[in-house]
Amino acid sequence: MKKTTVMIVDDHAIFRMGLASLLGTAKDITVIGDAGDGESAVKKALKLRPDVVIMDFLMPGVDGAEATRRILAEWPEAKVVIFTTYDSANGIGHALDAGAKGAIVKKSEFDDLLDAIRAVAAGGTFISPEIAQVLKSSPATAPLSPRQADVLELVTLGLSNEDIAYKLGITAPVVRDYLKTTFAKIGAANRAEAVAIAMRKHLLKI
Repeated sequence: MKKTTVMIVDDHAIFRMGLASLLGTAKDITVIGDAGDGESAVKKALKLRPDVVIMDFLMPGVDGAEATRRILAEWPEAKVVIFTTYDSANGIGHALDAGAKGAIVKKSEFDDLLDAIRAVAAGGTFISPEIAQVLKSSPATAPLSPRQADVLELVTLGLSNEDIAYKLGITAPVVRDYLKTTFAKIGAANRAEAVAIAMRKHLLKI
């Protein structure tokens, strides 16, 4: 079984050590590196190329959103999960807009973090319920069509286009078309950014 490689980014060394120890108990995950600030996180991520980067948001100097943006500028295939105590819709939204595939609060259960890592490693997204509530606190905008909302709500669950198509009784190419028009409508560049914008602007029922 191929293990998912992970890098941990947080400005507290004890936290990084503790999280690495916990993740070491998962048979399908291995921690290959860590960083204590955003600047070194960018350098190490580009050198180590982990499958998933667990990224703190609030750090001295370069924050999690900017570090995510810099990593993805050089390595678009990177999967970043924001792991934070931060509770600002704008702040978390900026990180997701930068290309992070997931966001989870540090008070979450360990199994939730494992779910987030596995979801983004598989190409999906993961937004914890607490983060979803924070994102919903920002102003609303024009609604999505019912079908656009259905598709995007299933995206938040980490489902692939094929799985979404099966659930909705349509084809995968049709799902891609819905996502394309939804991205254009709300100004999103990717699935995670679309979810972040839709939640911030109250476009989803969840």
